Amino acid sequence: MDDKKTVVITGANSGLGFECAQNIAHNTEYCIILACRDTMKAEQAKADLIQISGNPHIEAMELDVSSFASIRAFVSKYKELNLPLYGLVCNAGINGTNIGKTSDGFDIVFETNHLGHFLLTNLLLPSMLPSGRIAVVSSDMHDPPGAELTWPGTAAIAGPDETLEGNFVRYSYSKLCNLYFTYELSARLIRIGAGIIINAFNPGLMIDTGFAPDKSRFTESFLQQVSDRIGSLEKSALALSQIITDPYLARATGKYFDRGIEEKRSSSLSYDMENALELWNTSAAYAKLTRGETLQGLLY
Repeated sequence: MDDKKTVVITGANSGLGFECAQNIAHNTEYCIILACRDTMKAEQAKADLIQISGNPHIEAMELDVSSFASIRAFVSKYKELNLPLYGLVCNAGINGTNIGKTSDGFDIVFETNHLGHFLLTNLLLPSMLPSGRIAVVSSDMHDPPGAELTWPGTAAIAGPDETLEGNFVRYSYSKLCNLYFTYELSARLIRIGAGIIINAFNPGLMIDTGFAPDKSRFTESFLQQVSDRIGSLEKSALALSQIITDPYLARATGKYFDRGIEEKRSSSLSYDMENALELWNTSAAYAKLTRGETLQGLLY
């Protein structure tokens, strides 16, 4: 597989991740690693993708992005494969109805949707090709309808108080974190002269996936209110795969794509680089990331 372009996709056993993997797999130039928490589902997804695409270069590896130990174990095993990494799709995520803390002591939504991918990406960067691409799945809910979102600081999101603990807005904050991470990492990669690019993607509200198992809130009235935010699984999965593979997008970095491959503006708040820097520094401390673990000159 040394001559293949290896792409790691988190949460790829179903939904957007699976469909993205399927799109890429049809080109046998690529080797795809399905990085999933549930190994049985990942193995079934692997078998299905091989049958559908005819591409035998698909592997399944265990990865729980809500666990630092799992992330570090995954990266260690990946490095043993000695495969230069071409693409990383940070897709795994959970919605704001999830409550509780991870084994690392952080809010489950914050670590799953942001902090885990922050650590994973930084640890994999030394294995990436100079032409490598990273796609971070965010959401237009980083700018939710209603009252304008304000940034409370990373600590308030990582360890929410009683007021915030069960609030769905934690999902919006985690998706805002995705954008801060994308924009800050893009700027740092440019600063050290690295060719690796990173972009964010909004797939839209996809009511035809298992991301929101409880469909009761998708009433006709609700869907009318969010009609401009609904996404198509087929179209969004295609766009996400193109962000990784399309030659046209080889130089785009630090961009936000909304349900397609045309650049869009994210919220005004998402471009606050003081917030992005605070998130970066706090995330690095939380994840206990050291200078020697990521690209030289990138961490500080």
